[in-house]
Amino acid sequence: MQNRKMRATWVSSVINLDWPSASSLTIRDDAERIKRQKEELTGILDDIVAMNMNAVIFQVVPCADALYASDLLPWSKYLTGTLGKNPGFDPLAWALEQAHARNIELHAWVNPYRISMNTRDATVDELNNSSPDSAPSVYRTHPEWTGVAYKRFVLDPGIPEVQAWVTGIVEEIVTRYDVDGIQFDDYFYYESADSPLDDDATWQTYGQGFTTKGDWRRNNTYSLVYACHRRIKAIKPDVSFGVSPAGVWRNRADDPLGSDTQAGAPNYDSAYADTRKWVLDGIIDYIAPQVYWPFARKVARYDVITRWWADTVRGTGTALYIGMALYKVGTPSAAEPDWTAEGGVPEITRQLDLNDSLTDVGGCMLFRHMFLREPQTQQVVEYLKARWAAAGCLAKKEEEI
Repeated sequence: MQNRKMRATWVSSVINLDWPSASSLTIRDDAERIKRQKEELTGILDDIVAMNMNAVIFQVVPCADALYASDLLPWSKYLTGTLGKNPGFDPLAWALEQAHARNIELHAWVNPYRISMNTRDATVDELNNSSPDSAPSVYRTHPEWTGVAYKRFVLDPGIPEVQAWVTGIVEEIVTRYDVDGIQFDDYFYYESADSPLDDDATWQTYGQGFTTKGDWRRNNTYSLVYACHRRIKAIKPDVSFGVSPAGVWRNRADDPLGSDTQAGAPNYDSAYADTRKWVLDGIIDYIAPQVYWPFARKVARYDVITRWWADTVRGTGTALYIGMALYKVGTPSAAEPDWTAEGGVPEITRQLDLNDSLTDVGGCMLFRHMFLREPQTQQVVEYLKARWAAAGCLAKKEEEI
């Protein structure tokens, strides 16, 4: 996105949040289901055109499953209701054809480590007995790679074979599809106090040379990102590789290089993702931090975090797009009342004005798409349409000059 500001939405497939709709899975006639799902997808892309946006971040690997024809992953259950079942069309291929026909960039969004959304017996059965239409789940083929964190089945990032396998998924997508980018989300080491990843054995096996387990974990996420970036550039140098981490790298109280924030779960300390180093070392093409707080949220101010990231990327060659909290607009919050004041328009205006004032901010991404259609966001939606239409007209005039 060299000469235009990035304006994108995230389209989540996990648990049928944005696409395809859960109701489409109840259609028993395959031809009718395919027709409905294609219509839903083109409707999303038409929304993007109507909003004067220019990119979609399309989730194609939600839970070690695929929304495309893969030799490594089973077809996603979010397409048919059955893990591994062939949906009768290739959603990524269809999305790319339709997006590019509308001059919309498509970035394939990959969750690198998550295998499931829970650890229930029914989920274990599903993972072990997926449809023979496609590859079996990694849960079944490589149980030695699997752990539990945040009460979900996950891949253990410290196992070298896991890193190689995830890199292979990225290679498969970039080789087979004309994607404009690959994006990883913020789920690296994703744990909770009552459900941490038990990787002590992996640490004992592979942790030589690291004084702390945290440093070893951060090296594991660095190694994966580095390998994926190198692989993408070797195959198609023009395909961009980005990451969308949680907004705060580190708090200043813990690191003088950090932002003046008091966030509860900084990337460096909780996800073991040293996203600042990734930017400085040039192993990602863009970063899209999720700055999901308003200006008035003292522990994590939008302006403080955004300026910190602008300062961080300056001179690195890594592009910066700000992830914005469309999902909070119009929703009452005692801690963040500005999301409802005047329909949220003044808050979004402040955020976009700041973005536009900082030359190192290359645009924004909205989380997530279907909130564009919710009643509580409509004042902001109309504002964004008008703002971005005017920006588009100005850019066109400048090109003509």
